Amino acid sequence: MGRVRVPAPLEKLMQEVKPEKFLRLLGKYKATDAQGRYLHWNDFKWRVESGDDELAAWGATKLARRSIAKELPLLQAEGDRCFSYCVPESLLAKLHAIDKLTGGSREIGASVPVSSYERSHYLIKNPIQEEAITSSQLEGASTTREVAKEMLEKNLTPKDKSQQMILNNYLLMQKAVESQDEELSLEFILELHRIATHKAIENQARPGELRNENNIFIADAYGENAFHPPDWQTLRERLTNLCDFANSDRSQSDNFIHPIIKAIVLHFAIAYIHPFGDGNGRTARAIFYWSILRSGYWLFEYVSISKFIQEKRGEYDRAFIYTETDDFDLTYFLYNQTDTIEKAVKSLYEYMDRKRREFYEFMEWIDRSPVAKTLKRGHLEILKAALRAPGREFTARQVAIDFGVTENTARSYLNKLVEKDLLVQAKPKSGKTVLYLAPANLKTRLQI
Repeated sequence: MGRVRVPAPLEKLMQEVKPEKFLRLLGKYKATDAQGRYLHWNDFKWRVESGDDELAAWGATKLARRSIAKELPLLQAEGDRCFSYCVPESLLAKLHAIDKLTGGSREIGASVPVSSYERSHYLIKNPIQEEAITSSQLEGASTTREVAKEMLEKNLTPKDKSQQMILNNYLLMQKAVESQDEELSLEFILELHRIATHKAIENQARPGELRNENNIFIADAYGENAFHPPDWQTLRERLTNLCDFANSDRSQSDNFIHPIIKAIVLHFAIAYIHPFGDGNGRTARAIFYWSILRSGYWLFEYVSISKFIQEKRGEYDRAFIYTETDDFDLTYFLYNQTDTIEKAVKSLYEYMDRKRREFYEFMEWIDRSPVAKTLKRGHLEILKAALRAPGREFTARQVAIDFGVTENTARSYLNKLVEKDLLVQAKPKSGKTVLYLAPANLKTRLQI
């Protein structure tokens, strides 16, 4: 990420640039450019038309933005200044696209012809696992996806701090989902942080405790654009105001805030306030999920945003810097996150399409296979997973958790498949847990 050029405040521009230069360009330069882009000075200065004074053009743009800006008085920035944001037409279009993607799909689980196990395991468990893993990797966890998924799937004890961070994030996501009907409070924020950082915290910080010092310095790759979080003595007041903002219902008021905007603002605000010595990012993303679910966007229980933040991490970090260096204008971060959210929701639908195709392929096999006709639904679900991953290990405990049955029932399913020569039973060198392996030639054995 290159150095960010910091724009001069509008008040200073008004003093330095002659009024007639502003006036001539007011109708020409608006809140966004002709392509709907909400440009920061860092990018804007290179796109000013030849012959136009770039400072005057920037001033005209800033005046256009200020005319549609909405201030957030509960969210203090520096001194007596507060954060604000705009909703230009191009951002409104992005919000509308997300609403369309998430608004008409209440029966998404029922509309996909899969079993109740598939719905709980693939619609809920897998996306939460994905969010837990990627959110941890954003914060420095180094465990591979394969190892992380095995740990979560088999309920294994974390072996190092990276694995602990992933398990914590998994529990954190579950907590956000379970608590969506609760109001945000300081105690709840501390609880989320405690879950996020249990046995996985740096900087001598303590889980569930606010920082009590100011020796935190955040900079870009060049050691520039430094950000010093607010004074630790203001944290409780800031978080109390943040909770008031989060809990307020403005759906019927003249000062309506779109629920997606509200959730994104909360995400940003926790990162800006930086209430903890470590774990702020994980806590911020959990509060985003809490807010969006509380607003009725139930589909986000299945949506993972961290994967797409990670893919464009430079743009994510730059959106923070743009906001902090341009009059605390949150619009830059809103554009960044609405793009991320739209990609994440579309990814969910692509995922469901794949599951639908897998289901139909599996049902075709059931119609053809003489072996399948002798098995119960539980057996078929295990075989479906085995077909997807030759060599996969199953245990009675893991199958019991996945299916919501007793370990004895799970063991009976697995033993039946061994009798049918569809799984291979094995014992590990150490321990008493019996393993059931998916053979590499399972398709042949099933006569697919």
